[in-house]
Amino acid sequence: MNMANKFIPYANEADVLHIGGLMIENRLDRITISGDIDLSLDQAGLADARALHALLGDVLAQMEAQSLPANLPAADVKTVKNPFE
Repeated sequence: MNMANKFIPYANEADVLHIGGLMIENRLDRITISGDIDLSLDQAGLADARALHALLGDVLAQMEAQSLPANLPAADVKTVKNPFE
């Protein structure tokens, strides 16, 4: 994790963080984590585990600091005509 560019959960729709084989995408209303990771019993695995721990601690802090709904409403998705047809 590059600490120079701090990943602030729920701050924008642009930040992407990579930890091992995981891709963590920042959104205003969710954090998306995709991929896989092996937390091997070595220094590299320890570094990845620490990075995940720090990330999830930041996510929890942001969530606990707010009044959250029971469930996030579904996104309002609209279909538009393809302008290239």
